[in-house]
Amino acid sequence: MARRKDQDGRRAQLGEAAAHALLSRGLEGLRLRDVAEAAGVTPAAVLYYYDDLDALMYETFQQAIERFCRDREEAAERHEDARERLRTCIASGVADGPDDRLPRLLFEYWPRTLRDPKAAALDSALSERQVAVYQAVLVLGAAQGHFTLTDPPRLVAANLLAMEDGYQMDVLSGRRTHAEVVQALYAYARATTGCVLGT
Repeated sequence: MARRKDQDGRRAQLGEAAAHALLSRGLEGLRLRDVAEAAGVTPAAVLYYYDDLDALMYETFQQAIERFCRDREEAAERHEDARERLRTCIASGVADGPDDRLPRLLFEYWPRTLRDPKAAALDSALSERQVAVYQAVLVLGAAQGHFTLTDPPRLVAANLLAMEDGYQMDVLSGRRTHAEVVQALYAYARATTGCVLGT
């Protein structure tokens, strides 16, 4: 049991080092040695836990997805009123700025999904999970009498996510602020739900 705990701790350390190295260097230039240096170990020590750098980065991406989705789901579920849930869902999905670590980590890894079927499957799961959150909020809002949807809830949910992802790059590159993107998403939400979420 103690050995398993030590192994889990080491894997967590390597995952954190992999995230740090990815954010510092980007995926294209990332080397196993960069992760090892960030973790304070040798490359051979990394390979004791992972077959190769790709396996480590895949697990790092998987864990980042889980944290991002779980945080968003829990934030939305704190509210009974669907209007507050939608406000929270929108705000929690948009990066705070260029240095917002978790969204940046997800976007740094994203190009891998164009060529790697395993990474693409993870990215699809990320999208589906976020669409499901939005969809549940929209259905709840209609049931509570707050939303009058102009389109099916899944379509509105998917469009909200697509807009969010498109604007996310603007926030991460510093071209737009978190507040500007949230207001843009509020405007779309108002047009499709009939509910005013912000000013």
